[in-house]
Order: sequence, then structure tokens, then C-alpha cells
Amino acid sequence: MDFRDDANLDASQVEDVGGSGGGGGGGGFPGGMVIGGGGIVSLIVLVVVFVLNNLSGGDNSQPAQRQPSSNLSQQCRTGKDADQSEKCRVVGVVNSIQDYWKTQISDYRPSKTVLYSGSLRTACGAASSALGPFYCPGDQRVYLDLSFFTQLQSQFGAKGGPFAQAYVIAHEYGHHVQDLLGALSEGNSVATELQADCYAGVWAKHAVDTGFYDKPFTTSEFAEALDAAGAVGDDRIQQRTQGRIDPESFTHGSSEQRVNALNRGYKTGDPAQCAQSDLQ
Repeated sequence: MDFRDDANLDASQVEDVGGSGGGGGGGGFPGGMVIGGGGIVSLIVLVVVFVLNNLSGGDNSQPAQRQPSSNLSQQCRTGKDADQSEKCRVVGVVNSIQDYWKTQISDYRPSKTVLYSGSLRTACGAASSALGPFYCPGDQRVYLDLSFFTQLQSQFGAKGGPFAQAYVIAHEYGHHVQDLLGALSEGNSVATELQADCYAGVWAKHAVDTGFYDKPFTTSEFAEALDAAGAVGDDRIQQRTQGRIDPESFTHGSSEQRVNALNRGYKTGDPAQCAQSDLQ
């Protein structure tokens, strides 16, 4: 997963706020978001929960607390930087994802990724690293603690790797696409999450066309994403944390469903093939 050395990065699409603290205020998150126990959380916090929080009267007027901790525009200028720095790799992935979706949605509105650690306030309420990566429709931003990528391996049992990380980010931007298209509440939570997986696969199919990568992804590189998708299936998480599987309580889909959705997007390369009704 090598970036083109001369690819120009747009670091303005990623904001690094570091450890901002300020976990109070902004309205709390309702229950049901944390999957499993022992500190193991969902890979993707269910965005519909944020919508429900809005409807239930949470105070979402508070913006995210932002205390820039690094100047990414100085650190992340080219694809060569993206190959050498994790934060710059995030910039490159975000740039590629958004450049692709700009070709598919005529009035596409870019979404920033906010890198943070600890806790902070968002338009969706108070957030902490324990929630994992999430998309907030209230401010149309993706929130990511880079330490999650280590957790993905140590607690979820995924093999990890750069493409696994790219999959996580692309999934979150799949939620942004749903938000722009008015599809966040179109179906149930599992269908919503599987569609985001499918959209991640569609981007991966066209990533080289955005000009940020040297060549199409290899089978082994894409396998990192498939492995990550399987590792965070509800059945795998429930079996590991509870010792039993309860399909009625699934929020993101089984390992098989998530792998199939990601594969569907990658093989077809067509967002129209990611209809929520077709993915369960």
C-alpha cells in the first residue's frame, strides 16, 4: 500500500487535537454502544445512536474541543511523507477517499477527520477513546484515536496492517456518504453498518484512480481489510467476550456479513450495488 512519492497531500482534511481532556458536557451518549466487556468496544460506534441522542434532547450545541497539538500541514506534504508517518498516512487515506466520493456525489461536502486521545466534546456529545472510531452527523466529522489500531490487533485479534487501518477510515467515511445521501436512518443498524463496509470496498477498488497510490492494491493487502472486517463481526466479538452468540442483539453484522459486504463493494466497484436492502 505505497503512496505515490509526488502525490500532494491536503492536511487540512485532518485535524490533530491530541489529548484534549474535557470529557464532560455536550450531552452524554446513551447506552448500548459498547459491545462486549473487559474494555473491548465496537469497531464502529453506531451512528444512528447519535441521531437518537439528538432526538432525545441531548445538548449537541457544544462544538468539539480543539487544541491543535501538531501542524500536520508542515509534516504531511507528499505521498512520501504518508509512507513514513502514521498520521500522514491517515491524511493520504482521507484525501484519497474524499477525492473518490467527490466524483460520485455532485455536491459532496468534505468531512474532517479529528485525531484525538483521551476525551473531548463533539456535536454528538462527550466522547472518549473507549468508544473507538466514530462518525458524528452533528458536525459531520470522523473521530479517531490512533491507539485503536493497536487495539484492533491486541483485543479483536485482527492481523492489522496499513490496509486494515484504511478500511476503518473508509468505513467511517461510508457513514458520511450515507449522511449526505440521507440514508443514515434508511434501514436497521446492521444494514447501515454493512452498507458502510460495502462503500469502503468500493473506494478500495478505485483508490489508485485518485492518484494517491502507486498501483492497485494487491490481494494480500486487501486481505488485511477482510481480516479486520471479520475480526469485528458481532458473532466473533460476542463469542470472545460472552461465550455465546445472540444474533438478535447484532448491531454491525456477523463476520461473514461484514466480509461479504466489503468484498461486494470491492468486486463490483459500484456504489449502486451497496443498497442496504441487498446486504443482509
